[in-house]
Amino acid sequence: MSLVTLLPFIVLIGAMFLMTRSAKKKQQAAAQMRDEMQPGTGVRTIGGMYATVKEVHDDMVLLEVAPGVHAVYAKNAIGAVLDDDEYNRIVHGEDDLKSDLDAPVVPDDASSLTETDSTPDDAKIDLGKKPEADDAEPKDGKADGEAGAK
Repeated sequence: MSLVTLLPFIVLIGAMFLMTRSAKKKQQAAAQMRDEMQPGTGVRTIGGMYATVKEVHDDMVLLEVAPGVHAVYAKNAIGAVLDDDEYNRIVHGEDDLKSDLDAPVVPDDASSLTETDSTPDDAKIDLGKKPEADDAEPKDGKADGEAGAK
């Protein structure tokens, strides 16, 4: 067999190797993140719930989802371990960033971004039904509800 015939197979095998290698690295990083969890750390589960770690065991984690409310989760259900600042900002609404007074104002809709004052009112397009269309006879001479009407 020639090298040209084998080239597509070699490229396919190389691509599969690279994809599995990157997926394996992501799995190892997630496992390391879960292993480094400590009590008192804020976490987000894969379901999107924010909680505080109370106890860490081999395959499970005890989370405090609300004051006095505890739940047992599998360690694999932890999606992200959050920094204290990020956890407090999300859960408690504490924002240490500068105030929003300096932030630009974004309108709710795009109508304020266009110039509507320069167009006259009579230039608007009327999309309503024309009154003369009600009185018009159908082309085939049959009204709605009659036999053979379309």
